[in-house]
Amino acid sequence: MKDSKPSFEITTLWDFPKQSYGKNPKGNWRYRGVTPAGVIWNLIQRYTKQGDLVVDPMCGSGTTMDVCKEECRRVIGYDISPVRSDVIQNDARKIPLDDDSVDMVFIDSPYGDNINYSDHPNCIGKISCEDERFLEELEKVVQESCRILKPGKVLGWIISDMWMKKRFTPIGFKLYQILCKYFETVDIICLARRHQTSHTKEWKERAQKYNFYLRGFKYLFIMKKSVA
Repeated sequence: MKDSKPSFEITTLWDFPKQSYGKNPKGNWRYRGVTPAGVIWNLIQRYTKQGDLVVDPMCGSGTTMDVCKEECRRVIGYDISPVRSDVIQNDARKIPLDDDSVDMVFIDSPYGDNINYSDHPNCIGKISCEDERFLEELEKVVQESCRILKPGKVLGWIISDMWMKKRFTPIGFKLYQILCKYFETVDIICLARRHQTSHTKEWKERAQKYNFYLRGFKYLFIMKKSVA
């Protein structure tokens, strides 16, 4: 990857060795669950133009905002527990925007309660992915994203499967089934995981000793709102 801009991805396998790019940081690489800036850059290059409005309802450390501002896109970032002053405090299950008013929605959501994203009691990331409520709450975010998105426009959603306590939960497949209720599929990207806490000697030894697989990728679902 060049320092100035990420590579323009043309396959369904995306791998960004660095979280950010260029002279100015995009988000905070120390933030738990931070999004690779190259993902957002690629999505807005393909599916938006300058001046379009991009919304990130789970904005975290603000990677989406930083990329969009640098690329001359209008952007609104929400989070239930903001860590930056330019991120608006809001629950992604009820987005304060008009119907059919947004040119792209991007979400990098929790995929269980494995990470402490915030201390907010209503954070979806405090619900176990084995609890039916987890997907029920994510579906509310899907519904809101579909409502605010303009017909024919695109949603990008990152999520991973879960392996905890000797049990595998295919969260990616389950979320995809929900997304298909509201959107048409553009494509599914395999996003290589980098700089994870599981990418350590200790976790590699555990995976061998206890016979399980470490998560090597996340899903990036690219979905389109129907024009009909």
